[in-house]
Amino acid sequence: MKLHEYQAKSILEGYGVPVPRGGVASSTAEATALAGELGDKAVLKAQVHAGGRGKAGGIVLVGSSAEAESAASALLGRQLVTAQTGPEGVPIRKLLVEETAEVARELYLAITVDRIVKGPVIIASDAGGMEIEEVAAKQPERIHTEPIDPLLGFQPFQGRRLARALGLDAKLARPASQIMGALYRVFVDNDCTLVEINPLAITCDGRVIALDAKLELEDDSMFRHSDLTDLRDPEQEDPFEARAREYGISYVKLDGEVGCLVNGAGLAMATLDVISAAGASPANFLDVGGGASEEKVAEALSIILSDPQVKRVLVNVFGGILRCDIAAKGIVRACREQKVSPPILARILGTNVEDGKAILGESGLDVTFADSLEEVAEKLVVSGELA
Repeated sequence: MKLHEYQAKSILEGYGVPVPRGGVASSTAEATALAGELGDKAVLKAQVHAGGRGKAGGIVLVGSSAEAESAASALLGRQLVTAQTGPEGVPIRKLLVEETAEVARELYLAITVDRIVKGPVIIASDAGGMEIEEVAAKQPERIHTEPIDPLLGFQPFQGRRLARALGLDAKLARPASQIMGALYRVFVDNDCTLVEINPLAITCDGRVIALDAKLELEDDSMFRHSDLTDLRDPEQEDPFEARAREYGISYVKLDGEVGCLVNGAGLAMATLDVISAAGASPANFLDVGGGASEEKVAEALSIILSDPQVKRVLVNVFGGILRCDIAAKGIVRACREQKVSPPILARILGTNVEDGKAILGESGLDVTFADSLEEVAEKLVVSGELA
């Protein structure tokens, strides 16, 4: 679950991280009033779940109430299109109106989970304000990392070591290290998958302040954070993913044309690999779950079929708790309710497999069966529409 910048900054501020003065506006009048409270000179920042706002015109510096009114009027209600949103963009419903700062240096600071070290890692760079992926690709020497032992937590010596790597003097090393420690507490306390400040600014008057902030929370931990659940903004999310979440279906929208209906996250990942190896492109990651009912399977396939990019469907089910006949009934039900009959390549194995195949075979749907992943790949390659 992603948070807006103003929400992330509110949480960070509660942990002692310095942030600019400002407030959130939902209307032009509110934005103009906030800018006035800040002495008219302010920055208006579109609150959307996407990076690249500055390049897309979503961040505007104003020097008067008239400019603030004009900028807010132009931003609120429009769709902001960035490199991360796709051509449809995302709606701007709120603006963060903040004081400006005279910046001497911009740094990058983040904490995320590193699969190699199998734990949290803090990432720091003196290339703040830039896209960290670009820095990592072109100037990897400017990125510094410190793995954090989950049992010990973030240690002060790690903060000093990173401050030294960033070229901070003794006067700035202490507040920078304190911010790093605060970020780790935010990361752990809120079950985050990412905490990021970009940029972390060193101002001309010697302050260390978070000019931007991003927090992403682990969806599976939200039962522990009822206070954070209300921060979700469904308008900023992919509509298919939001719909899937309502039914407890793990779904991630992708860019391809092959819809994937799978039970089990590992099998779903293997299915994506098979599709890609065959020269096709998956339209989604979807794990319907091991104990899915007929209704849940039908809803999962309905979500897949609602995607206009989907040309065919690959069903890869290993029947255990989810029996093959239940999966087959859900598939037939979805196609009849949606009144569509897409080409379906089905690999179903396990409990009641013969019953499942009979249900699909007698349904009148365009179903082709495969018994192995190798056969799936072969039939994807053979099909001109998929390859």
